Amino acid sequence: MNILIRNAKQVDYESLLPLFSQVHEFHVSVRPDLYKENSTPVEQEFFESQLLDDKQHIFVAAIGSDIAGAVVTKEEEVTENTFVKARKVLYIKSLCVVEAHRKKGIGKKLTKYVFDFGRTLKVDSVELGVSEENTSAIEFYESIGMMTKSRKMEIRLN
Repeated sequence: MNILIRNAKQVDYESLLPLFSQVHEFHVSVRPDLYKENSTPVEQEFFESQLLDDKQHIFVAAIGSDIAGAVVTKEEEVTENTFVKARKVLYIKSLCVVEAHRKKGIGKKLTKYVFDFGRTLKVDSVELGVSEENTSAIEFYESIGMMTKSRKMEIRLN
């Protein structure tokens, strides 16, 4: 199976929408108090604005003409102050592989591509957030060498 990782294009929107929906539906199912049901969680206009933003990068894993996975990233800089050091981070905002193509190395290939891309940008780290309920994603990220850096906690008052 020949997997090509490339930059997303405007024409990829319709193929990517089911992936974006899959990620969103998971979040709605585990946290309906935070996420709204929406059949189009990423509007085409927003997607196209991401493609034009030089700090955002969307990469797709293509098998022939089919998109088997995608990763959405964003560069951010932390400004030094009396509390923290300056640093440059590449955040993985979303990563998804089409269910029929899971466990075939596509997620690993996408993340390796992002790590290599981050090195070319000379970022200090690649970081992401993951829901505690998404145990398979946590296991995947740990399997590729990522470690828990911090944890967000809450108490729901309503």
